[in-house]
Amino acid sequence: MSLHSSHRTAPLAKGVLPRLGGPTFALRHRVLRLLWSLSWLAFARWTPPVFQPLRRALLSLFGARIHPTAIVRSSARIWWPGNLVMGAHASLGPGVICYNVAEIVLEDFAIVSQRAHLCTGTHDIDDPDFPLKARPIHIGRNAWIAAEAFVGPGVTAEEGSVLGARGVAFRDLKQWTVYAGNPACPKRERRRSAT
Repeated sequence: MSLHSSHRTAPLAKGVLPRLGGPTFALRHRVLRLLWSLSWLAFARWTPPVFQPLRRALLSLFGARIHPTAIVRSSARIWWPGNLVMGAHASLGPGVICYNVAEIVLEDFAIVSQRAHLCTGTHDIDDPDFPLKARPIHIGRNAWIAAEAFVGPGVTAEEGSVLGARGVAFRDLKQWTVYAGNPACPKRERRRSAT
């Protein structure tokens, strides 16, 4: 399974101004997302941990590229599976918000803990139309995004990096370094993993 990012972004609506109440995304994409949301609610949201294979199959059906050992908790909220890539033993914990307007990649053994927020979308505050801007997020091998942390658009958490609980990252996290705070600042080096 290749984890190389293709920088996919959800299709935007043409010729409309969302700031004035128009839709941000194309009608076809909005319908597909509705179908996705209803499918997750009906077939996955209520499932116990033993139903991991069903959740992975449903995500794959909607376009996710997900390794057979990846873990997605039933309470995770994934905006669009087609922009999700998960490697071997990668994990999205309980209550994770995965707002993947652009692609989110979790490499092998990457962990996103409970109620963390991965957000690929923002807005151009200097443009009067306030358009959506989306940039991918990449969580490297053995990286850990701890409980209730926030990762903003365009951030790469390099291999083995850690963003501590409730930390806020708007810049890349360097490999094998522990970060904490808002904004996230480096605290110390992390011992290298054998995996």
